[in-house]
Amino acid sequence: MKINTQKIQPYEADGVVYHADTCLPLIDAYKRKKLKFKALARHTYPGDRLDENTLGLNSIGYWDANEPQDWGLDWHRNEGIEFHFLESGSMPYAQENKEVMLMPNHLTITRPWEAHKVGDPHIGMGKFYWVIIDLGVRRPHQEWVWPDWITLTPKDLTRLTTILRQNEKSVWKTDQRVRDCFLRINKAINTDKKGSNASRIRLLVNYLLILLLDLMNTDDIILNESLTDSSRSVKYFLNELEKNLSENWTIELMAESAGVGITRFTHHCKRLTNLTPMRYLAMRRLELSKSMLQKNLNLSITEVAYSCGFATSQYFSTVFKKHEKCSPNEFRTRFQIRENISAYPEV
Repeated sequence: MKINTQKIQPYEADGVVYHADTCLPLIDAYKRKKLKFKALARHTYPGDRLDENTLGLNSIGYWDANEPQDWGLDWHRNEGIEFHFLESGSMPYAQENKEVMLMPNHLTITRPWEAHKVGDPHIGMGKFYWVIIDLGVRRPHQEWVWPDWITLTPKDLTRLTTILRQNEKSVWKTDQRVRDCFLRINKAINTDKKGSNASRIRLLVNYLLILLLDLMNTDDIILNESLTDSSRSVKYFLNELEKNLSENWTIELMAESAGVGITRFTHHCKRLTNLTPMRYLAMRRLELSKSMLQKNLNLSITEVAYSCGFATSQYFSTVFKKHEKCSPNEFRTRFQIRENISAYPEV
């Protein structure tokens, strides 16, 4: 199979831009003949192209690793809800910092906002499937919109959506019916020629959702409506902010990225952090700058300022001195003195 990826316009909603995962380590492993791989996909996901008959299905496929692997998929999020299924072997897996070892017939459920990785750091040997369905959401509080070819009755689809949104269980032990469904997905993927199996794939995805609903309805599942509250979306954004402090944030952009209005964003931010959004941003930037001043002695004050999101080194120095009662240079010098004393204590 020839790996086929395409550059596309990223998904945009409420002024927020989301970029699709490209699965580059998987592509590289396939090219090095480390494993078998087959997928049907759209956007930047690797595989043969899906057509308009399965719009909303972003990727469906599997890999089959029958020798030790030297790669893994590090922390990432997907552009839809993802179902993983392990047919055979074992697979290190982590979701929202919960690490597990998947065994045969284990199925995982990953919502679009949930960070996850496969491998620790390398994947295990096994046959591993995935199905990714775009629901038009990227945050917990947003309403789900299933593709129009999903044929569950409104009642069943509402029940399934409620269960998926209002609980955090990520790993499920499935039965033979689910296994057989993925075996049929395997065959449909392998024999597809430019969309020839679109009808069959639609049926199998619908059948998989029915099986999942049966599985969840028989489990002692506890629903928590607060998981769909907008405060959770703000909390996810604030956690992600740590990795994007250098961006030119305004309160409007922060609210958009969290998927909520400015008033609601400000309310939730104050409640979660006891700080206004811009104050919280400034505190996080200052904490990052202190770490960089200590660990990156080769960086100038200007470089530290820009790396932490401050517009100018002068403004950075003013803010820093106001909160730390010393200049960035003085802070760095004091740290170096303490380090030297620790390295050469008095006898």
